[in-house]
Amino acid sequence: MLDFVVIFTKGGVVLWNSQTSGINFSSCINSLIRGVILEDRNTESKYFEEDHLAVQFKLDNELDLVYAAVFQKVIKLNYLDAFLADMQFAFKEKFGSIPALERLGSEYDFDGEFRSVLSAAEEASSKQVKAPKAMRSYNESQKSKKTVASMIQDDKKPVEKRVNIQESPTQSKSQPSSPPLTKQDIIQENRRKLREKLTPTKKAADTKSSAKQGASEKAGKKPRVWDLGGNSKDAVLLDRSKDSPEDVQYQSISNELVGTMQGVIPDLDVESEDDVDSEEASSEEDNVSSQSPALKKSKRGGGLVSYFRGIVGGKIMSLADLQPALEKMRDHLISKNVASEIAVKLCDSVATSLEGKQVGTFDSVASLVKEALTQSLVRILSPKRRIDIIRDALESKRSGKPYTIIFCGVNGVGKSTNLAKICFWLIENDFNVLIAACDTFRAGAVEQLRTHTRHLNALHPPTNHNNRTMVQLYEKGYGKDAAGIAMEAIKFAHETKVDVVLVDTAGRMQDNEPLMRSLSKLIKVNNPDLVLFVGEALVGNEAVDQLVKFNQSLADYSSNENPHIIDGIVLTKFDTIDDKVGAAISMTYITGQPIVFVGTGQTYADLKAINVNAVVNSLMK
Repeated sequence: MLDFVVIFTKGGVVLWNSQTSGINFSSCINSLIRGVILEDRNTESKYFEEDHLAVQFKLDNELDLVYAAVFQKVIKLNYLDAFLADMQFAFKEKFGSIPALERLGSEYDFDGEFRSVLSAAEEASSKQVKAPKAMRSYNESQKSKKTVASMIQDDKKPVEKRVNIQESPTQSKSQPSSPPLTKQDIIQENRRKLREKLTPTKKAADTKSSAKQGASEKAGKKPRVWDLGGNSKDAVLLDRSKDSPEDVQYQSISNELVGTMQGVIPDLDVESEDDVDSEEASSEEDNVSSQSPALKKSKRGGGLVSYFRGIVGGKIMSLADLQPALEKMRDHLISKNVASEIAVKLCDSVATSLEGKQVGTFDSVASLVKEALTQSLVRILSPKRRIDIIRDALESKRSGKPYTIIFCGVNGVGKSTNLAKICFWLIENDFNVLIAACDTFRAGAVEQLRTHTRHLNALHPPTNHNNRTMVQLYEKGYGKDAAGIAMEAIKFAHETKVDVVLVDTAGRMQDNEPLMRSLSKLIKVNNPDLVLFVGEALVGNEAVDQLVKFNQSLADYSSNENPHIIDGIVLTKFDTIDDKVGAAISMTYITGQPIVFVGTGQTYADLKAINVNAVVNSLMK
């Protein structure tokens, strides 16, 4: 049974409802609007759950209305799709002629039509339910017809007919079959084949002997000469006691980075292949300008809009009209490194927002499709909450406690490297930082952080900051409990008045349950201010699996009522993908959390903030 049925605009204005009881369902409907309708996630299932209630809804893009039915989620109602479609038809037939400006102030008497549509849907559903098939009696079964004689097996086997396998089927039909082989003949034939197999030919023997001779010539490993005197080439190359010209050049370049990261991080600038070829395109247009108008028109255009040339405009867009364009759009997004699952959902979102829209010409159809996709991408990449690390760190400093950030992610994505970049940015803004070396598994992890600490302190010596050591490393070696090291580091930072604590963790695969439990314990015990997931921009479908399982593990393996899951994303190796920026869409779509930092190079200053418009423009080209 349905508990509540409502018709409302996409902005949340209720036009009609079937309120018969005193129960208030407004919270459930408001959650549907906030979490599904406004977020363009209405294409995933047309189904929404909250607590013990479930909502099934249908969109009407022609009138910008939503038809929703609320019921208990333990009940399965098979007629809801047909019921919502019939209710939409009945409402449009009665009130579709009301102008849009007068629609909100009108009164809608829809109770009679609602009852008739609901009773018709329930009656049609009851007719479709088939009665259970009656069981057959024993006398009607095949088993009752068997006799004792039919169950007795005869030991006499039929004589198998032998066929000469060397004859073709046509020969066996046309010619009389050869006499069957006797047992002695079969034994002799098998012995002859065995002798042929064991006796090698002269050519094979010669080949084998020559191969052995060649192998004997190649055999024998030359002993390695170890130069213990220290005068070898390797020893000279590995001698780092003296500054080489490359080191001097690197030091001068590093000194130039000081002062470049103060304040807000600069926005990311995405360059696409179309931008690189813009000069060639402009020169081609100059050449075409002297030619015929038809040829000029054929040279223009391109990008994603060219995918929609096969759509025929009409009064009302249907899903069949949009299907060819949606398939091209999906392939285009996948080619831009968007996960295939996310690309399908984005295309379904565009189809849902355009189905039933009134359009005039073909050009308006193309513009509507491109505009709908652009709005969807911008909405996905736009952060739902602002993460201002400098403001939050200053607030923590005033309250007398360090601001703690934990970095997590899979192996080899660049957690330690980008931690050092973020540390450099914090030092540039006059925060002293403590790095907690909680990667106690990977060989060389502590030494890597030690090297970064030495370089950062060389760039910002204590003499330039009132004799304050800007970067410190808290390490306890390898094989220790990461959660305990992080706790001791935070306590040490609180005692020594350190502003920010950056916790480096070991890389782990999302399917490794013991390591995911360890990460959940580290976050639960230390209660950080920010948990950042570090992912590389090179991944496609793997990004979805990583983020879903990381979030799920942090929620499942935590004993807190409200577990601390991923707060933001650090997207690394962005300088290696050209215009294949789809990983940003995939990661943000899955978690709903913003991309806080983007790693774009090898120096400490190669840290950017996400530029939503630049990423969307690169995806649309």
